[in-house]
Amino acid sequence: MESTVTYARPELLQVADTVARDKGIDRDEVIEAMEQAIQKAGRSKYGQEYDIRAEIDRRNGEIRLLRFREVADPIENEATQIGLAEAQRLNPEAEIGDYITDPLPPIDFGRIAAQTAKQVIVQKVRDAERQRQFLEYRDRVAEIVNGLVKRVEFGNVVVDLGRAEAMARRDELLPRESFRQGERMRAYIYDVRQEPRGPQIFLSRTHPQFMAKLFAQEVPEIYDGIIEIKAVARDPGSRAKIAVVSRDSGIDPVGACVGMRGSRVQAVVGELQGEKIDIVPWASDPATFVVNALAPAEVTKVVMDEEQRRVEVVVPDDQLSLAIGRRGQNVRLASQLTGWDIDILTEAEESERRTEEFRIRSKTFIDALDIDEVIAHLLVTEGFTSLEEVAYVTANDLADIEGFDLDIAAELQARARTALERRDREYERRRVELGVADDLATLNGMTPAMLVALGEKGIRTLDNLADLAGDELVELLGSNAGSTALDLEAANGLIMQARAHWFEDDAASHANPARE
Repeated sequence: MESTVTYARPELLQVADTVARDKGIDRDEVIEAMEQAIQKAGRSKYGQEYDIRAEIDRRNGEIRLLRFREVADPIENEATQIGLAEAQRLNPEAEIGDYITDPLPPIDFGRIAAQTAKQVIVQKVRDAERQRQFLEYRDRVAEIVNGLVKRVEFGNVVVDLGRAEAMARRDELLPRESFRQGERMRAYIYDVRQEPRGPQIFLSRTHPQFMAKLFAQEVPEIYDGIIEIKAVARDPGSRAKIAVVSRDSGIDPVGACVGMRGSRVQAVVGELQGEKIDIVPWASDPATFVVNALAPAEVTKVVMDEEQRRVEVVVPDDQLSLAIGRRGQNVRLASQLTGWDIDILTEAEESERRTEEFRIRSKTFIDALDIDEVIAHLLVTEGFTSLEEVAYVTANDLADIEGFDLDIAAELQARARTALERRDREYERRRVELGVADDLATLNGMTPAMLVALGEKGIRTLDNLADLAGDELVELLGSNAGSTALDLEAANGLIMQARAHWFEDDAASHANPARE
């Protein structure tokens, strides 16, 4: 077999070293790009159908151009395969699956071949550079970076970070904020991902964590971990709230973030184009945290609904506009900061609502129990809200009410149970009238009031109920009387019970395929 034709090109290694150093990528990746370029030129000269490969010696730049043919029997492609008998004449030890290599003479790079090789090398180097950028910046997500504005395209800003380019989309910039070419820009890396056009680095100046990281740069106690930022809520370019807590009881977290004469917070405000920032102390108790978050408004009363994560806040009449804020901004940011839905009432509105609730509950007891106003008011004042509570508490709990005794308690309970039975009979009559199926009534947790409420909404069979989502059922029942209200967990439980017969029917059909 003819010896391999080689020709030394030490300058190739010098070029590879220079490119690798300038672009910050691995020297081997550059040499591999060169090999692919020579290989491409070789196929252009000898034929695209041949398996031609180039190898560059990493020590002296020596180039070898080889044609590879796989030993096969039978031969399916004469350009890339060779028969076993012929292969063994060239190499007696050749076996099926081995490769026979034939050296090819050096290529005299013409202008077109050289241009093609250059394009391959440039593309490979660019791909390798992008991959390096991706690996480097993938680990820098959630960092603040500084860069120079390279160009602005349709409001999107392309930023030169030195070793990579990044993009800040128009909606990730502050309102009324504009950048020009050559200006310095500070932003937060919120995402680095591979896209068809290569790795992309995305920047933001509106992200809540951008503000948190700015405070970490300005406040040494945050950087050192003595003060922790628990939550941030922003209306970018307008107003923001940030909740902080100190691990050291001797350090005031709010004061440390404000700084001497407001120097620290003003540095952040200046970077954010004058965005007003409320710094509030975080609290583990949700009620306290909500009150803090609504600052500067004063709060007189808080009522929490843990299941719905809703909180009702009562404020003095003159504080209502301050608590809500312009276009609802203050309450919206407080809600984002705490993670609770916040409803705000004035003291007058709350008093009016309480009075109305008191009147409605009193009337319910007067009508159902056939009692006078005084006894009804006593029951409501003591916290009784429904006939069920009166019927099923212990007699002693009722007898403890001032002016009541065990005889009155027993009579009230008897009347309450009679009223409930009468109400349930009416619900049952209405259920049948609406055509609600009997098997719906057997579901655990289903009440007569719920059956009527569902029937009025057109939910009258197990399948009707099974087709609903949990939140749909909560909404259907929540829009009716309070006695039918349901939380999401209970709603999902009812729906799963309603779906149980689907699985039973499916199992039965698989067990007895002849039925199908």
